[in-house]
Amino acid sequence: MKKLILILLFIPAITYSQSINGVPFSEIDSEYIEIVGTAKALSNKVTINIDFGQSTKLLGSSKKQFSILDEDNKKVEFNSMIDALNFMTKNGYKFEQAYVVTTGGSNVYRYLLSKD
Repeated sequence: MKKLILILLFIPAITYSQSINGVPFSEIDSEYIEIVGTAKALSNKVTINIDFGQSTKLLGSSKKQFSILDEDNKKVEFNSMIDALNFMTKNGYKFEQAYVVTTGGSNVYRYLLSKD
């Protein structure tokens, strides 16, 4: 009986999946989030960061980027903004709006999502 209880206690750790800098998707308490995508240099892939209204101050810096991590705590790479959008819809978010900001000759793609 004790072994069964121990096994049941560890099931959540085994089934742990994607997170945003260690915060599981299920624990993000934000109605809206924003996917921020920038093109990687010399690659077809994009760098994706997530803004869900979290505190951004870190050692005096005014901005800290939050990335999606897999179950091994490695940064998830996306082929495109649509790839990231499909990933987020599978994790309970719905597309609301998109816009592009051009700074320094490069585009920054911003997708606003809401909890489904």
